[in-house]
Amino acid sequence: MIQDIYPHKLHNEYNPSARVQESSPILNISNGKVLVHTEQFDNGIVAFPIKKELPEELEYTYLFKVDNREYFLWNKELSEDSIPEGYSYVEERSIRKESKGPCEEVFAATTAKHLSDWYRDACFCGRCGTKMVPHDKERAMSCPSCGYIAYPRIMPAVIVGVKNGDKLLLTKYRTGFAHNALIAGFTEIGETAEETVMREVMEEAGIKVKNIHYYKSQPWGTANDLLLGFYCEVDGDDTITMDRHELKYAEWVQREEIVLQPGNFSLTNEMMRRFKEGYEV
Repeated sequence: MIQDIYPHKLHNEYNPSARVQESSPILNISNGKVLVHTEQFDNGIVAFPIKKELPEELEYTYLFKVDNREYFLWNKELSEDSIPEGYSYVEERSIRKESKGPCEEVFAATTAKHLSDWYRDACFCGRCGTKMVPHDKERAMSCPSCGYIAYPRIMPAVIVGVKNGDKLLLTKYRTGFAHNALIAGFTEIGETAEETVMREVMEEAGIKVKNIHYYKSQPWGTANDLLLGFYCEVDGDDTITMDRHELKYAEWVQREEIVLQPGNFSLTNEMMRRFKEGYEV
């Protein structure tokens, strides 16, 4: 999955004392696009600009470390004449779909986008409208007027592998993502993750489930999510009543006939693959 970057390791501890160096990689993100080295990306390699290649007047925000390498964020789109030679903007999802790695840089881009989205949305206090400032001790934005503190937004959502003997319930969304997927949805207020599983399966496929058990989680910075993977079994009638507003396809698919997603980045794909290959789930 996208977070599996061993032997490398992400260190997400906030370090307000970190200082950008001339060789520090800079994540420049605008409207979901990431600044990368054009020629290397054309060859499937993800490479970010470093500080010495960018205009001197830019200000940076510390993001995280991968091993001992510190990454920083510049959160505004560069003007055309300020983009360093040899670099261009590409969609963050294109980095996942089209690159060959390095895996740690793909994960860095996705995680940086998560933080970039939050910093962009936390510029002003949601209570009094005052311009927010970075907290001096933790990763947060604080209001100098009313004292409100905003922390990075992380939205829990479930991915559900619904089993029916040797069949798995596969779906396709009506818009956007074109490949096979599993039932998925966000956890609502006052709801456990297991209750989310039951509700989402009923809403999207019209069936009841039982024997819900947790599999694994995944940070998904693309949508600011924390994905929680669950398997469960159909409970009673397995007739599918599909939500046609959200889905264009929802069917029971035999284990050996499951078509996986391209790439190995998503929790959804890993869950489909494990069922397809006969693992105990």
